[in-house]
Amino acid sequence: MRTKTNIGYKDIYNRIKKSIQNGSLKPGNKVTSIRNLSTELKVAKRTVEAAYDMLIGEGYLVTKGPKGTIVNPDIVIPQIKPEKTFQVQDPELVSIMKIRDENGLFRLGTPALDQFPYKIWLLISGRIIRKMDPVDLLNPPVTGYRPLREAIANYINVSRGISCSPEQIIITSGYKHSLSLILHTLAKKSDKVVFEEPGYIFGAKLLKRIVDRLFFNPVDSRGLNMDYFKKHHKDAKFVLTAPTHQSPLTVSLSLSRRQELLAWAESEKSWIIEDDYDGEFHYKKRVIPALKSIDVNDRVIYVGTFSKTIMPSIRTSYIVVPALTVSSFIENSEIFETSQPLLQQKILASFIHEGHFYKHLKRMRSLYQQRRNFVIGALQRVFPKVFKFEMTDGGMQLVAYLEKGDDDVGLAEIWQKNGLLVYPLSKWFSGKKKRYGLIIGFTNITSEEQATAAFKKVSKETYEFLEDDN
Repeated sequence: MRTKTNIGYKDIYNRIKKSIQNGSLKPGNKVTSIRNLSTELKVAKRTVEAAYDMLIGEGYLVTKGPKGTIVNPDIVIPQIKPEKTFQVQDPELVSIMKIRDENGLFRLGTPALDQFPYKIWLLISGRIIRKMDPVDLLNPPVTGYRPLREAIANYINVSRGISCSPEQIIITSGYKHSLSLILHTLAKKSDKVVFEEPGYIFGAKLLKRIVDRLFFNPVDSRGLNMDYFKKHHKDAKFVLTAPTHQSPLTVSLSLSRRQELLAWAESEKSWIIEDDYDGEFHYKKRVIPALKSIDVNDRVIYVGTFSKTIMPSIRTSYIVVPALTVSSFIENSEIFETSQPLLQQKILASFIHEGHFYKHLKRMRSLYQQRRNFVIGALQRVFPKVFKFEMTDGGMQLVAYLEKGDDDVGLAEIWQKNGLLVYPLSKWFSGKKKRYGLIIGFTNITSEEQATAAFKKVSKETYEFLEDDN
């Protein structure tokens, strides 16, 4: 029973049977009607009927009268040997992805989900949806929705001291997308790129896939070590740095080092990529301006994000590109399709323009400082002699340092097993010279009692592990 589309009833039978066996179609799921499937596949109705009759006869499907045909609710799927599937070859990456995708305490880089302004966001969303025109269904400009770029330009001018035009702003779908667009636009594969040590794991792994020459520069209490940089990496074409709150240490790049780095970039005609992923969250009166704000020669490419300030699933970031490179970035934005759905950009633009974003940030600064204190207090109560702290001025995470040589990887695995999604600090280093500790997010901890209870849950195993390790 072959048709002009060359699809027979056995093809249809095998496709549906396979979907049931691999779990794509679950017991009780409704399957496509005979008429709709025959239209979709451009086959005769009798071809689909023959396939369904076979599946019903073998117990895979059952008919429910007017309700249509469904997968047999009582079917028991036999275990079949899985087909060869894609597997991530990097075990470290697998471990990181597993932690990132789980829901637990102390997640890194996640804003306070209990404080998301649902009512305001829904109000704006409803208003914009009701006013949608057919033109809103088209693709947005590749560089992003103009009013959103205007809102961002105004926001970073006021809050981060960055003066730029909306034309210099490119909307992207996240930090990795931003970084990829920057390097594909300005870098050659043979260019020397310098990254901070320790530094954001996913950033380092992405860079290794884009450039051939990636080097690491140590960070100390004053940020990127410029003496080491000038001695070993003066010939670099790009340096990536998080000068406001370095990731993961949250230290700030000192003013003198900022000036040194900018002078180097100008003299060598090289580029600085500034990752300002959580620069809004400072807990002292002294606000640290962005490195870009003192960049008189336009050698800094500024990267910001809303994933850390509003919600991770918004996946909206932006780049402030040098004026002379705008046309090159627009051209590559066409290729990489960096922009986000227009509806989301409109909602975000209104959220900023109407002042809600500023109010939200102000509330979060006060809240995060309080929540950081909750976690530190609980750590000191449950583990009074285990961890040390180097207090910094801001950020969304803290580092609880261990003694040199303590197995932070093994300790982190114990905590992760108990739902505490911390990261081992040593894994953020690429070389042999490491520091040890646990990187702990605090933004979603609502009380010191909650943090204390969580730490008590792992206290016995922690002390036993560290005693055995020594």
